[in-house]
Amino acid sequence: MRETILNCGGEIHFNSRISDIITKENKIYKIKINEEKEINSKNIILATGHSARDIYYLLDKIKVKLELKEIAIGVRVEHDQSFINQKQYHNQYNKNYLPPASYNLSTKCKNRSIHSFCMCPGGIIAPCATNSNELVTNGWSPSKRDNKTANSGIVVQLNKKDFNTRKYKHFAALEFQKKIENKAYQLSDQTQKVPAQKLSDFMNDKLSVNIPKTSYIPGTISVKMSELFPRFIYETLRGAFLEFDKKMSGYITNEAIVHAPESRTSSPIRIPRDKITLENNQIDGLFPCGEGAGYAGGIMSAAIDGEKVAFMVSEKINKKELQ
Repeated sequence: MRETILNCGGEIHFNSRISDIITKENKIYKIKINEEKEINSKNIILATGHSARDIYYLLDKIKVKLELKEIAIGVRVEHDQSFINQKQYHNQYNKNYLPPASYNLSTKCKNRSIHSFCMCPGGIIAPCATNSNELVTNGWSPSKRDNKTANSGIVVQLNKKDFNTRKYKHFAALEFQKKIENKAYQLSDQTQKVPAQKLSDFMNDKLSVNIPKTSYIPGTISVKMSELFPRFIYETLRGAFLEFDKKMSGYITNEAIVHAPESRTSSPIRIPRDKITLENNQIDGLFPCGEGAGYAGGIMSAAIDGEKVAFMVSEKINKKELQ
């Protein structure tokens, strides 16, 4: 990837971050890197990913309109991969012919949608905090899907009524997200040990004893999830797990471990853009793109959005050259 960029005349700046976007007459003029170096540019594809929160504050500072976007928040549940294989292949799993099984579960509880997210067969739960005072989980699978455990995010869809929009306006979902991540960090004794609970104990609102080692390498700390999440999230998750256990008998067990929080499913902010040109409505030359801009919800959709934006930037440049 780097070689392709370099061969096409591009540059790569390591250990760098955009510290300012400079405009003139509502047009992109240049960007500033690390508070000092300036790069002239008429067009910027802003594809920072949904956890580069500093970009949202920077855009707000230069008066770019931002929109609150609804998000989903919940937990990441780890089962033995053998259990998932048994259920999905009806006791007919043969590793010589079949890949490790995955699952896709969804339901509705208390007028809210709950669904599995980023299910990782043969996977690992990983720490993904982007600041020192927060705790965030995510999951991934090695290419062979050969880890002994499987994990999946189980998340509750939130809506604008859940957020304090009066106080935080378009940052309200982001602040809600930050509050839970910071509380998880405090409950973990300000470490990266993840708050965890056996799933059966989660259902009974009971503190777990002797949580077994999980794939989350920094380790776990026993926490009642009802103390981490607002009550409506906890109760909604509990109702969803009851439904999931009907669809996949044995899903609720003390061998399954709940890790929390799974809070970065998508961006809590949307950066507006024109539906056709994909260019920001206020700043000429600013192209919000992918998950960080609020136009994707995963790796594939972000990649496709990146292609679409690249084509539109190319079309804009070619039109100007022909004029």
